[in-house]
Amino acid sequence: MAVDFDLTTAWAFIIAFAVFMYVVMDGFDLGIGILFPGFAVGTERDQAMNAIAPVWDGNETWLVLGGGGLFAAFPLAYAIILPATYPLMIAMLLGLVFRGVAFEFRWRDERHRPLWDAAFTAGSLIAALAQGITLGAILQGITVADDAYAGGWLDWLTPFTLLTGVSLACGYALLGACWLIWKTEGSGQARAFRLARLFGVLTLLALLAVSLYTPFLHYSYWRRWFDMPGVLLTAQVPLLTLIASALFFRALSRGRERVPFLSALGLFLLGFIGLGISMYPYVVPESLTIWDAAAPAKSQVFMLVGVAVIMPMILAYTAWAYWVFRGKVGTHGYH
Repeated sequence: MAVDFDLTTAWAFIIAFAVFMYVVMDGFDLGIGILFPGFAVGTERDQAMNAIAPVWDGNETWLVLGGGGLFAAFPLAYAIILPATYPLMIAMLLGLVFRGVAFEFRWRDERHRPLWDAAFTAGSLIAALAQGITLGAILQGITVADDAYAGGWLDWLTPFTLLTGVSLACGYALLGACWLIWKTEGSGQARAFRLARLFGVLTLLALLAVSLYTPFLHYSYWRRWFDMPGVLLTAQVPLLTLIASALFFRALSRGRERVPFLSALGLFLLGFIGLGISMYPYVVPESLTIWDAAAPAKSQVFMLVGVAVIMPMILAYTAWAYWVFRGKVGTHGYH
C-alpha cells in the first residue's frame, strides 16, 4: 500500500495523531470511570479520582483538535460522518458532560456521593461505547449519494458496531487499570493489578474478534491485509501485537508499575496502525477518499500555519502537567 504524501495526506496524519492522542489519554480517564464500581467506597475510589484530577480535562483538548481539524480540513467527510452518527455523537457528549459534572460534584456534595459516582461510571461507559460504535460504523461503511449521507437514523447499529463498542470500552478499562497501577499504592493498586489481568485478556479477545471480522466487511480490506507482497508488511502488526501482549502479562506477573501501561499503549498503537491499513486512503470507506473530502489547498496551508503554532503548545503544556504530577497519588492528592 503506497502512501502518496502531499498536503492532504499531511492533514490526514495530523488528524489521525490528534485522534490517537485523545484515545490513549482520555481513554484511561474513561477507563477509570468504567472500573469505578470495582473499587471500594472510600480510599480506593478517592485515589482513583485523584489519579486523573490534574489531567482529565486537558486530555479532552485532543478531541476538540481532532473534531475541529476534520471539519476544517475535510469538510465533506465531516458533513457525511456527522449526520450518519448523530445519535452516537449526542450520547458521547452527554456522557462526557455527566462525567465532568460528577467529577466535580462528588467532592462537594457528600450526601449524594453515591449518585455522583454512578453518574461518573455511566457517563464514562456511555462515552466509550459511543466512540467504539462510531468507529465500527465508519469501518463498515456509510451510505453516500450525491456527496451527502443517504442512510437511515439507525444504520450504524449492527453486530459489528456493537462489537467495536464493547471492544473499545474494554480497552479503555485496561488503560485505566494500568494507569492506577502506576499511580496508586496499597489496596487500590492491588485491585488495579487484578483488573488489568482481567481486562488484558478481554481486550485481546476483543481485538482478535474485530481483526477477524473486519476483512470480511469489504473485499478491499481483505486485499490490503492479505495480497502479496503487502502481506509481508501487514503481517508484522499481529506479530508485534503478540510481542506487546507477552510483555504486558510478563510485567504484570513481575509486579512492574510502568511497563503494563506502556505495553497497553503499544497495543492501542498497533490497533490504530491496523485501522489505518484497512482504511487508507478512504476517510469514508469505499465512498470518499481523503482527496475527495479535502478543503481547498489554500485553506489547508492557512490552517497548517495555525497547527504548527498550536500543536507544540498543546504538547508542551500536556508534557509539563504530566511531569508536575509524576508521583504517586493518595487520598488527598499527589504526594
